Amino acid sequence: MSWSESNTHHWDDWSLAELVEAKQGQRVSLVVPARNEAATVGDLVSTLRSSLMETSDLVDELVVIDSDSSDDTARIASDAGADVYASAAIRPDLGSYPGKGEAMWKSQFVTTGELIVFMDADLTEWDTHFVRGLVGPLVNNPTIELVKGFYRRPGEHGLDGGRVTELVARPLLALHRRPLRDLIQPLAGEWSIRRSLFERLRVPTGYGVELAALVDTLDTRGMDAIAQVDLGQRDHSHQDLFDLGLMATQIVGMMSRRLGTGPAGDDVEMRQYIPIDGSTKVVDRSVSLLERPPLRDGSGGMVA
Repeated sequence: MSWSESNTHHWDDWSLAELVEAKQGQRVSLVVPARNEAATVGDLVSTLRSSLMETSDLVDELVVIDSDSSDDTARIASDAGADVYASAAIRPDLGSYPGKGEAMWKSQFVTTGELIVFMDADLTEWDTHFVRGLVGPLVNNPTIELVKGFYRRPGEHGLDGGRVTELVARPLLALHRRPLRDLIQPLAGEWSIRRSLFERLRVPTGYGVELAALVDTLDTRGMDAIAQVDLGQRDHSHQDLFDLGLMATQIVGMMSRRLGTGPAGDDVEMRQYIPIDGSTKVVDRSVSLLERPPLRDGSGGMVA
């Protein structure tokens, strides 16, 4: 049986009651990194809390890590029932950096679950079964340590969005980590991981975090430690092309470091040519390739 046959699942392979029983006392932490998501985070939090904490016991804590939002993301998330932490205020002695990966790395200091589920805050088409699907492989198979969600996007062909996946992530995996070609959505923001693994991974502070987790899990645990789950249909807000260029740079930088060819510093300068009112504006943007160290060393001791 191939990896894709044995380690690919569907969200309804397990009932909610079965998952609660299979937890066997393990705590599940649901983490939502967020920056300026006031329009969507409230509904996300209230729906997840009602379905998975108040009417069932699948999730034990729901945490929003606010990454320097300039809108009401933190207040709205708190009012909806989440435990909200400003990323910069978590372990300030360790410094603070912008980025999704930074918020996820910092979440390790304020969560207690043996199992950690990550969800994006900008979802506009989704359901609570996302969490159910992501928890399933972890509580039913002790050899699985990381679970990636995959999904169909709205539109006639189901491919709206996913530009960085198809133009950057998938080519990198085909060239340098061929076993990961079987991952349908390697950059999905919905994924889960055992704390015992996450605290031993390097974590890019930016958008390289999802692919880095996959690559490093493959390199240290092997492909059999990874599973993927069909979550159905998903939609979220989309970034513009120039912001996707920054995301792509962080992903390529992350992979180049693992190939031993990355830049020496933690920042690179990217030049973009942006058409504005019939002319071209030249914009130089600094792109961070900074990575946080594993929270624990090989002996299990804290290093951060």
